[in-house]
Amino acid sequence: MAISTIRALVVDDSALYRKFVTSVLKEIPDVEVLGTASNGRIGLEKIQSLKPDLITLDIEMPELDGLGLLRELSALGLELPAIMISSLTADGASATNTALQLGAFDFVLKPVGKGPEESREQLKKDLEPKIRASLSTLQRKKNLTSASRPSQPSVEETIRQMASRAGKPRPKPEVVGIGVSTGGPVALNHIIPKLPADFPCPILLVQHMPPMFTKSLADDLNRQSAIEVLEAENGMIPRAGQVLIAPGGSQMRVVKTSDRPVVQITDDPPERSCRPAVDYLFRSIAHSYGDRAVGAIFTGMGDDGTLGCKLMKRAGSMIITQDEATCVVYGMPRSVYEAGISDQVVPLENIAGSLLAAAGQTAKHGAIA
Repeated sequence: MAISTIRALVVDDSALYRKFVTSVLKEIPDVEVLGTASNGRIGLEKIQSLKPDLITLDIEMPELDGLGLLRELSALGLELPAIMISSLTADGASATNTALQLGAFDFVLKPVGKGPEESREQLKKDLEPKIRASLSTLQRKKNLTSASRPSQPSVEETIRQMASRAGKPRPKPEVVGIGVSTGGPVALNHIIPKLPADFPCPILLVQHMPPMFTKSLADDLNRQSAIEVLEAENGMIPRAGQVLIAPGGSQMRVVKTSDRPVVQITDDPPERSCRPAVDYLFRSIAHSYGDRAVGAIFTGMGDDGTLGCKLMKRAGSMIITQDEATCVVYGMPRSVYEAGISDQVVPLENIAGSLLAAAGQTAKHGAIA
């Protein structure tokens, strides 16, 4: 049965911010605020007694902080969407990325430098779609079973079929483009560390995040991975065995000059309300690489990436999407799949292997164990 009223709990050590977030939530249709908690320990008690549908969660709190609360929820086996209320600082970015890896659903930034009414409207605008998405995800997961996964041919078979239709051998890819949003940090932590240091081509990646958060994500992934992971900088030359993540708040594209690809970081406007945008990157990949590319779309809200995938597919690229059952939010991959341009629908645990196969490399040395 669908959830008609969203029951929320606000967990924050600031009495002023508890009141502020509560007032914003009450302005969102169909949201009921069950109560508040001034630290994670009290929050845990209220979660167990009130059984909310979701929580908003601060990170720095006495007794039990936000990260500690997420660990407690995991230990208890409680699947409860948590939306982090984060500060736009390097420390805030690092803590938020850790929270996302611990299972937080998503995050919003605390409005800064604005008047009370403007801050209220900004927080409401940011919170509402993520609240809706979190509840839709819970409902979808209740209805999904493992039997609902469609049977898919192997990547190798898909490549053979595509080459057969084209009437010629499929060229070896020279780049992999990845687009991901809500649920991305967890998905990427399941994928990137499984790729070997000698991955045969560069990976250009857009994760919807603000400035500083993408740098923290890149650093975290780099520490865990054999492949090199960096936040991209203007003028970089994409190299095999390297993942370049688009910096938050900027657009990233790749252009070929004198037959050499170069990454460009620009201040071009957002596309589909996103900067960085997957469409922006994939459009440049289609133009610069044609059929020598692979595009992959993972978990995320909205439809950013669909237009870019269409261009890549038209140029002859292979398109991979994450399956519904393993997505945190089945938005971006669904849009690509329903557009009829996904060559492979792959569960999260198999994506690393699929990327290796699509790039013409087999797993070795336990790289994707």
